[in-house]
Amino acid sequence: MPDDTVLLERHFDTAFAAPDGIQKLRELILSLAMQGKLVLQDPKDQPASELLKEIETEKQKLVKEGKIKQPKPLPDLKPEDVPYKLPEGWNWVRLGSVSIYIQRGIGPSYSDTPEIPVISQKCIQWSGFKKNAVRFIDPGTIDKYRDERFIKSGDLLWNSTGTGTIGRINIYRDELDEFKKVVADSHVTVVRLAGLCNEYVLNFLTNPSVQSHIEENASGTTNQIELNTTTVINQIFPLPPLAEQRRIVAKIDRLMARCDELEKLRAERNQKRITIHTAALDRLLNAKESDNFSTAWRFITQHFGELYLVKENVAELRKAILQLAVMGKLVPQDPTDEPASELLRAIAAEKQQLVKEGKIKQPKPLPEIKPEKVPYELPKGWEWVLFGDVANSRLGKMLDKSKNRGIPRPYLRNTNVQWHWFELSDIKQMKFEDEELDEFRVMPGDLLICEGGEPGRCAIWSDPSQEIYFQKALHRARPYSGVAGEYLQICLTIDAKTERLNRYFTGAIIRHFPGDKLSKYVVPLPPNSEQQRIVAKIDQLMSLCNHLDQQIDAAMSKQADLLNALMAHV
Repeated sequence: MPDDTVLLERHFDTAFAAPDGIQKLRELILSLAMQGKLVLQDPKDQPASELLKEIETEKQKLVKEGKIKQPKPLPDLKPEDVPYKLPEGWNWVRLGSVSIYIQRGIGPSYSDTPEIPVISQKCIQWSGFKKNAVRFIDPGTIDKYRDERFIKSGDLLWNSTGTGTIGRINIYRDELDEFKKVVADSHVTVVRLAGLCNEYVLNFLTNPSVQSHIEENASGTTNQIELNTTTVINQIFPLPPLAEQRRIVAKIDRLMARCDELEKLRAERNQKRITIHTAALDRLLNAKESDNFSTAWRFITQHFGELYLVKENVAELRKAILQLAVMGKLVPQDPTDEPASELLRAIAAEKQQLVKEGKIKQPKPLPEIKPEKVPYELPKGWEWVLFGDVANSRLGKMLDKSKNRGIPRPYLRNTNVQWHWFELSDIKQMKFEDEELDEFRVMPGDLLICEGGEPGRCAIWSDPSQEIYFQKALHRARPYSGVAGEYLQICLTIDAKTERLNRYFTGAIIRHFPGDKLSKYVVPLPPNSEQQRIVAKIDQLMSLCNHLDQQIDAAMSKQADLLNALMAHV
């Protein structure tokens, strides 16, 4: 075995740990194979030059017998055409020089008669042949197919049309042997090799560098790029002796099988981490007694370093933090806090004062919260409330260019409102009259909530210096005194993540969060002091989650750098 291959096998563990490491390892295996560095050369092997002479003799015999047409002369290979030097006994060749047939299929006339199957691009997958994608041609059109157009076992079938599909290739292995004749449609190029190990050529053509070259040299528009037959015929590749082709394929198969094992092992390991973490969070969230809660949390802290090596677990931890917050389990309750019931009485008085001053309209009576609307039991001092009980909300101004009058002013759309932040690089303007300014202006502390698009997505406006308004695609919610907008944002965020918010949406395909549904959205309300403690604790824990994500990124980057450094020496 060459030293390069020894080094390659020595660092499977590094590839296992690196992001995309196994995929890079697969690419390296193919690259080494095509450079003659994967298996030893045997000086007793018949050189590729002799194999080429035999292939040319066979092709001329088939021409003489009328089985194939006389091939057109191919361009000579120039030094600048070849990317690297080959081992002794190898030759750079064009695909056309070692093939007896290269041609696109024919556009078929389809039929429901299951007599003559036609292979389309859907049938040809990297994983193999997709038999259930086969359709059939009209048997009456069989006369337009010459004998060489019927697919043979061992033919390379090469997808030749469309972004994302072009270049996909595999070997036909008699998957449709129950039918006497099989053809290809016009989006598939058939390559029939002469006297080669077909799997060797397949491995070369599946190499990502070759695939990239194919896409770069395809013709046509973005979605209709074409792999021309001329490009296929002129494709160059390194040709080893036939015996070495077979050794290379056997070695590739063994190494790729090891890559498969590594991928399976890594997937199982990551899934185990996710499963254990999910079970631990479930115990944490469902703990009824403080002892059970402490035990569940202790398990997580004891295995913290191991559990949070995958970002999926960090994402679930973020969700669990928010869920614990709204269940009253994130921070301890303080018996000296004024209970939420007193806060609600103060809000009721505040509403009446605002109505009296003409600052808000008299709110419509809201329904009582039924027991079945309550998902879990709250701590002492908390209350289940409706969103309309604790915040005054309304939709923004409708954009109507024919009716809107006044001075153009900046306004927010739902695309500007992201989860907990604003995208302000693209701010539009619409006309507002002076009497509309107070009605539709966004003030610091306002919670903007998407009515459509991704209903419930929300962020708190905090810039007192920027004059900005909002359109009808958004709700502007102004919390009453003693209610933290950041806490309401937490409620909306976790209920969106757990899909509990979905019950308040309308529309099957295009979903909306109308004002009457928002006002009846049920939220758990803690005392004001506890709201502040919850918001502060979440800020602290989300910073920890950010740090965990950064650690994972740094570890993955380090492993990737290590793998790249090792590969550079292979």
